[in-house]
Amino acid sequence: MSVDEAGSGVLLAFGRQLKRFREWKGMDRAQLGSLTGYSAATIASFEQGRRIPPARFISQADEAVGAHGVLVEMTEEVERAQYPAFFRDAARLEAKAVELHVYATQGVPGLLQTEEHALAVCRLWRPLLDEGGIGDRVAARLARQAIFSRRPVPHVSFVIEEGVLHRKIGGHDAWRGQLEQIMLVAQKRNVEVQIMPLDRGEHAGLAGPFTLMETGDGRRIAYAEVQSDSRLYTERCRVRELEATYGVLRAQAITPEESLCLIERLLREA
Repeated sequence: MSVDEAGSGVLLAFGRQLKRFREWKGMDRAQLGSLTGYSAATIASFEQGRRIPPARFISQADEAVGAHGVLVEMTEEVERAQYPAFFRDAARLEAKAVELHVYATQGVPGLLQTEEHALAVCRLWRPLLDEGGIGDRVAARLARQAIFSRRPVPHVSFVIEEGVLHRKIGGHDAWRGQLEQIMLVAQKRNVEVQIMPLDRGEHAGLAGPFTLMETGDGRRIAYAEVQSDSRLYTERCRVRELEATYGVLRAQAITPEESLCLIERLLREA
């Protein structure tokens, strides 16, 4: 997987530490692999910074090589390397948010994507990712969805442009599965999904998509991205503007109940 310079640096540092502890333990790669469920070739990729090790492997390896928590302490930074550089800070805040509100205009939000949908999206990524990189990106995207079952339960809402629902990314079956996934998540008590219908001519979101987050310590943050460029807004005046915009969007969109009915109709007519 190709990662940016900062991400590569984290992976190389982790790999060097892993190799050092393994060798101090007198263990070869095949032995470590047998203890963690990976091949010697994959262990080599982790040590050389060419693959992103999952959190489960890091925990197992730390114990196996007697690192006494040194490797585990790097888990968060290693996990952040799974994401594109422009999204890493937002991913860190998203994982800890007590409130999260997403306005989507072009694609299904990552928090709602199925594996098939995410795979199709990642295969279209430019510059092209190798197969290992695609797998890492998909796994990272799906891992974000743990927010829905996290405790304490966060409040999450989405306003999605109806046009997003009509785009059959990954083919017909993947599209149906994606609509079903949105319906399934929308039925969670802490989640609300609203659709902005196509016949809504002018509305408050014409300037583009964004995400609002509130952290446990009361900080309110806005995030916006376009064409692999992103920005986090922490200035209260700018965040307040986007909060007001989102409030108007929710008022202009159809209700959560009507939104579920719209998705059901699309599935029936497919």
